[in-house]
Amino acid sequence: MLVQKEVVRLNASRLEELYAQLGEAGAEDVVCRALEELALRLSHTERCYREGRTGDMRKSARSLVAIADQIGMQALSRVAADVTIAADRCDHVAIAATLSRLLRIGDCSLSEVWEMQDLSI
Repeated sequence: MLVQKEVVRLNASRLEELYAQLGEAGAEDVVCRALEELALRLSHTERCYREGRTGDMRKSARSLVAIADQIGMQALSRVAADVTIAADRCDHVAIAATLSRLLRIGDCSLSEVWEMQDLSI
């Protein structure tokens, strides 16, 4: 069995910028809301794919790009953009592959940020 493991690196400088701009409480609020939204949209993106709603899946994946960028999740942002490109090309094999990768990276990225927050408290 092939085990796929994604290694994610967060852009710590982006998080530092948020904390410098918004202060600790403001930045934590933004990060928490972004994490919740990312989790919801990842789930929505997958559900749209399973239901064959490619247009909605594309929109949902596209919305992940900006949210992920906001809190320094560059890999997640890049792969979400790849999903939208595959959808634009109607490349169903590429959609399946990039969406699977998006979900793996999303899971790893969300866990990484939660762990970083736990360390800072």
